[in-house]
Amino acid sequence: MQALEQRGIELKSLKENIDTTTPTGKLMFHMMAALAEFEHDVIRERTLAGLDAARARGRTGGRRKASETLRPEQLDRAKQLYAARQNSIAEIMALTGFKSRATFYKYVVNAEKSAENKPSTL
Repeated sequence: MQALEQRGIELKSLKENIDTTTPTGKLMFHMMAALAEFEHDVIRERTLAGLDAARARGRTGGRRKASETLRPEQLDRAKQLYAARQNSIAEIMALTGFKSRATFYKYVVNAEKSAENKPSTL
């Protein structure tokens, strides 16, 4: 608000009847801003407390990794079909239950490439 005031910009809200050209309008504006900031801080504190309580109960937020949801036989079948080079990526995904092309490439195509580049140990 001070930056706007230094530039000579005044606020006149028709709906809330706030006019920062008057001392009363400035007071109302600052009180509303302080209440909004207070409400924001209270919501943040409650959210963090809720997340901490959930973690204490063993719950973690966020999306599960695809590696946790893919069955090993599903992944093996996808790798076999991809190595055979007889089906398109879309067909392999439909046959094996992959929903995301990015996930397919991450766990099948790129996994195969990294296995090829990995030096064997004897």
